[in-house]
Amino acid sequence: MSPRVTLSVFAGAVVLAAGAGAFALAHADEQPPALGDSVARYTAPRVDRDGSLTFTTDVAASSGVESVTILAYPENSSLARQKPTAKDMAAAESATCEPSGHDTARCTYTVPVTATATDADASPGGLWHVAVLATADDGSSTLDPEAADFTVQ
Repeated sequence: MSPRVTLSVFAGAVVLAAGAGAFALAHADEQPPALGDSVARYTAPRVDRDGSLTFTTDVAASSGVESVTILAYPENSSLARQKPTAKDMAAAESATCEPSGHDTARCTYTVPVTATATDADASPGGLWHVAVLATADDGSSTLDPEAADFTVQ
């Protein structure tokens, strides 16, 4: 093989490798949001004070975090048997997200839990799950139907 052909083959390989690297980087930007360190904390209401449910999660999205919605549901419900879908999450409540690093946000959802004796009797006890739908600025999304659990007693 002549030096000119060898140089052309080498240059072509470099161009292909560079193109593959650029494709990999472009593809990496299109990854859906990633959830991490999801935790739910439930405090039962008492006669002298309200309770609360607080859920936190870290969301990584290279394009930025557009929204995070939260839905808590009991283990012994029809929603638990079928697992929540993105459509179910349309009626869910929003978490508040604050930047926590490069391409990440810490998202928190807190709701007070007040209960009269009637409420306590009607509310299902036992294991509950928290579903999370994270949507990035580029429109990609991730749904985790059981991001965290808590127990209602």
